[in-house]
Amino acid sequence: MRITIEIDTAKLEAAMSAGPYKTKKEAIEVGLELIARPANYREILKWQGKLKWEGDDNIDWCAAARGETVPAVATKPAPQVVSSKPKRVAR
Repeated sequence: MRITIEIDTAKLEAAMSAGPYKTKKEAIEVGLELIARPANYREILKWQGKLKWEGDDNIDWCAAARGETVPAVATKPAPQVVSSKPKRVAR
C-alpha cells in the first residue's frame, strides 16, 4: 500500500544505522513488525498449558535451529503380525 507521511529524519536515520537496513522502507517495515510482535506473543501465550506435547523430548531443537545435523528420530519398531490361526503342536 502506498502512503505519504512525514517521519522525523533523525529517528529514521537512527533506525537505519541500528540495523542492516538498506532502504527507508525496509527499516519502517521492520519497525511495524516490532510493534505487532507483542500481540502475536499474547496470542501464543493464551495456549499455555492447554496443549499436550507428544514429541521426542531428546531432540536438541536449538542445534537444529542453528543448522547443525540432528540425529534422526528413533522410531518404534513395527508391530509383529500375529497369525489368527492356531499353531499345530506335534505330539
